[in-house]
Amino acid sequence: MNTILLTPGEVTLAQWRALYRGAPARLDPACAPRIAESAAAVARILAKGAPVYGINTGFGKLASVRIGDHDLATLQRNIVLSHAAGTGAPSPVPIIRLMMALKLASLGQGASGVRPETVALLEAMLVTGLTPVVPCQGSVGASGDLAPLSHMAAAMIGVGEIWVGDARLPAAEALAQAGLAAVELGPKEGLALLNGTQFSNANALAGLFEAELLFQSALITGALSTEAAKGSDTPFDPRIHALRRHAGQIETAAALRRLMDGSAIRASHLENDARVQDPYCLRCQPQVMGAALDILRQAATTLEIEANCVSDNPLIFPESDEALSGGNFHAEPVAFAADMIALAICEIGSIAERRIAMLVDPALSGLPAFLTPKPGLNSGFMIPQVTAAALVSENKQRAYPASVDSIPTSANQEDHVSMAAHGARRLLDMAENASAVIGIEYLAAAQAIDFHAPLVSSTLLQAAHAGLRAHVPHLTDDRHFHPDMEAANRLVRSGALVAIAGDVLPGVA
Repeated sequence: MNTILLTPGEVTLAQWRALYRGAPARLDPACAPRIAESAAAVARILAKGAPVYGINTGFGKLASVRIGDHDLATLQRNIVLSHAAGTGAPSPVPIIRLMMALKLASLGQGASGVRPETVALLEAMLVTGLTPVVPCQGSVGASGDLAPLSHMAAAMIGVGEIWVGDARLPAAEALAQAGLAAVELGPKEGLALLNGTQFSNANALAGLFEAELLFQSALITGALSTEAAKGSDTPFDPRIHALRRHAGQIETAAALRRLMDGSAIRASHLENDARVQDPYCLRCQPQVMGAALDILRQAATTLEIEANCVSDNPLIFPESDEALSGGNFHAEPVAFAADMIALAICEIGSIAERRIAMLVDPALSGLPAFLTPKPGLNSGFMIPQVTAAALVSENKQRAYPASVDSIPTSANQEDHVSMAAHGARRLLDMAENASAVIGIEYLAAAQAIDFHAPLVSSTLLQAAHAGLRAHVPHLTDDRHFHPDMEAANRLVRSGALVAIAGDVLPGVA
């Protein structure tokens, strides 16, 4: 992959997506003067002798405690070590790489007071593949993601652990193997590294990118299911959606029309079908999926802005040598965006499960019961539909908005928090559930289309069908179903299914 050049304030969603998918990244060298000037401003502020939060005072509720000049380095080390108090399983490496890149781009704006050598170490760790081991739990999403980012900062001072490939090494050893030296933090630097929304935003961005893939995959499997049930394409007529005016709905309907264009299966029932209307899971795909697309795009706008912001505290303004204390670390925008993504993931899976249920029910689909040629002797797709229902119900439980929750911390100094980290961290698990549901629909729709032979579907949908059949044969008699489900899910999660449709599918950005 091409190296992503992180130009602070200007990094696109596509670049963040590529970085999450594994692309290397570097900081734009043009940032160097701003970074150096910001660090110099901290030195000038200190020389004035006045108490300045986070530079020569304690933190949080202890902000009124003045720290002497001889203890400033210890102060910054102590805040990193004391705040590295996360728990739970290690966060996935792609999430932490994204978090590191987000922090790097933030520091590159020259408003955090961090020295060039500290920024250089963070960049070098990202470039050389040294990824701090960061427990996934412990952030409430205000005063920033303190615990997760502290584990990152701890690795930079040689404390904690670092992933080097699949090996989990002591941080000091991993740095030394890469020819890097741990940094001794200067005034303001520890606080600048561990304050901010980068952990929450990394998780939310990852959730967004997975949700986009789910959305596009579900358009294809939804079109396959419509074909399999010999559903009508009249509900996708552009005149209907023009009157509703929602952009996502209009684009979704257009994609469904293009996916089904030229289908012999659809043509076979245009004049002889006694059904007046299809069930909502077929007919209302543009309305449901279009609404999901619209809120994913709203979330994307918020997260792209957040990815290009500075969210630590206090902020340094070299032109006036001021350190201004505010609340940019409060992750409420990210929390709202994460909740929106969760709703979209839940609904994408929910309507897909209803299509599976429709296909296995002969009264609704007109197909053999449970999509098996010998129902009774064989159970066919009976239990995969149950599995899909279980996964959808699990996602419903997880979709409750996290942003409406708050719990006071730090002796009520931090008395309203966003829960953005919790809200964003659930998204990958929800996406994994929904992906499995889409995989089951892929299997069921392909099985149902087989019953219409020799009639064939459209060029694009036949390609999608063939893509599955290259890995999973038609189900004639019951067999071990789990491997089939795993194979279909891999095609969804890898993007192989979406690649078949090319530019037909609308995206988040």
